Amino acid sequence: MTALDRLGAELELALTVADIADHITRPAFEARSFTTEHKADRSEVTEIDRGTEQAIVAALTEARPHHSIYGEEFGVVGDQSSDWQWVIDPIDGTSNFVRGVPIWATLISLVHRHEGPILGVISAPSLGRRWWSARDTGAFADGRVMRVSSTNTLDRAQVSVTFNAGWDRLGLTDRLVRLQQESYRARGYGDFWQHMLVAEGAVDIAVDAVGLAPYDNAAVQAIVEAAGGRHTDRFGDRDYTSDTAISTNGILHDEVIGRLC
Repeated sequence: MTALDRLGAELELALTVADIADHITRPAFEARSFTTEHKADRSEVTEIDRGTEQAIVAALTEARPHHSIYGEEFGVVGDQSSDWQWVIDPIDGTSNFVRGVPIWATLISLVHRHEGPILGVISAPSLGRRWWSARDTGAFADGRVMRVSSTNTLDRAQVSVTFNAGWDRLGLTDRLVRLQQESYRARGYGDFWQHMLVAEGAVDIAVDAVGLAPYDNAAVQAIVEAAGGRHTDRFGDRDYTSDTAISTNGILHDEVIGRLC
């Protein structure tokens, strides 16, 4: 039996691993009991990021010794010849975590070498929220089925954009501003949350920052797609390894990509 045949078991494992992560991250966040360092790219990292990833890797290695695991803090471990890889971000939104903003989450995805992300779990314990999906089972928010919106014009759309210097370097910031100006309402929810709002149908378009990594995208892509939406890079390619990510309800996707190309 392949992992595709037992996706229910893989999802159960991912949810269990998310519980393990929550038991580490939430108490530390609430107690403000951690130290912060900066990586070479100036992004924050804490011992909670590292400890959470170690706990996730230990649980996955024990349960799936023939899979590989790719995490933000320690890279790739396990069987690198496997077609199956768990892609994890112990704390997506570490800057928020450090500053006391509750918009952060653990991201867990199972990725097939040829098919990409086929399962995703995102757990945001300080928000009291969790989203998950597996291929052909639909997408769920806190146990409720979720679906993207049916908004079909930009002037009726709610848009979330994360501006950063990467968009400036690409010369596309002005286009993002126009996208916001021509939408019904613009906000900047950021990180995983804006994409989950797309999956829930609360937001119609989410444009992330430039400079993403696979562990930022994999779980998000799996869930958005299972909810009926699209998640691609800025060129419209379905590539969770890209450094850009745009989620939409699908209906508006081509128009958004066209405005940025």
